[in-house]
Amino acid sequence: MPPTASLAPQALDTGPARPLPSQARGKPAAAAASRNWQRNWQRESARAYGLGLAPALVVLAAITLLPLVTLVVVSLTPLSLTDPAATFHFEQPAGNYAQLLQDQRFVDSLWVQAKLSSVSVLLQLLVGLGLALLLHSSSRVVAGLRTFFLIPMVLPPIVVALVWKIIYTPDISPMHALLEQWGWPLRSLIANPDTALWAIVAADVWQWFPFTMLMVLAQLQMVPRDPVDAARIDGANRWQVFVYIVLPYLQRTLVVCALFRLIDSFKAFPLLYVLTNGGPGTVTEVTNFYGFIQAFNFSYWGYGSAIAVVMLAIIFVLSALVSRLSRAKGDAHAR
Repeated sequence: MPPTASLAPQALDTGPARPLPSQARGKPAAAAASRNWQRNWQRESARAYGLGLAPALVVLAAITLLPLVTLVVVSLTPLSLTDPAATFHFEQPAGNYAQLLQDQRFVDSLWVQAKLSSVSVLLQLLVGLGLALLLHSSSRVVAGLRTFFLIPMVLPPIVVALVWKIIYTPDISPMHALLEQWGWPLRSLIANPDTALWAIVAADVWQWFPFTMLMVLAQLQMVPRDPVDAARIDGANRWQVFVYIVLPYLQRTLVVCALFRLIDSFKAFPLLYVLTNGGPGTVTEVTNFYGFIQAFNFSYWGYGSAIAVVMLAIIFVLSALVSRLSRAKGDAHAR
């Protein structure tokens, strides 16, 4: 006897279930309410963030923007303590800047600053990079050496200047005493016009090469091992591994170090003030030291402020050029 057909009704495939009219009307309203809630939440979050950040911004403006604006305003005046009647006169706002173009001593200070900054920054990068490569190890002895090499950077600049003042003074210098015992007597390096600037460079490099070393050491920890191991398996020597694999990873870090040290090189005031006071003559008189002389020795505050503004503009231009060059090289390397 054939099986009887099931009396249960068969379900028909009519596609996805359609929402009821009331549900269809409720979904747009719920979506609109959700969007409104998100906008309100973002608005309140931004308001709370701004209120929390406002005190810090006020303090930052008070200690940075206000002095900067004051500096620019004063540079447009012939302000001088020797002539109080000339305070904040704006009849010739570009007078100080026009005078700078005719000031040969200012032009010479720019050349001295260029030599000091370029040589010291280059040597700091080279010495810091070399020591970072030598100290890139997990040994405890190497870790102790890293700490030892960081000592110059944490010393106050005036202490570093006094240390090098002792080293460069023949009567009390251990270096001069040792060289004299070896039969190589040496004149004072900071009193000799031919060596005074390079003596400043040596002291500046000794103080700040640990900055580059520390930054490069941190970046070396992030260099992947796979490309290095593959290159060594293919027969590459240490120099080839460094040039073609390690150095590209360090390029951005070196550029950042160069930017920071380039900016700080314009502020090498303690070394110059303690070691040479801008001398002999004007051999070590860099731009910021010349501005200090004009503002505080001669009381020409307007003229000294103009020198500071020109220095600030030069630093901005150099920083922009180095950053653009770094981005161009990075894009070329990526291609």
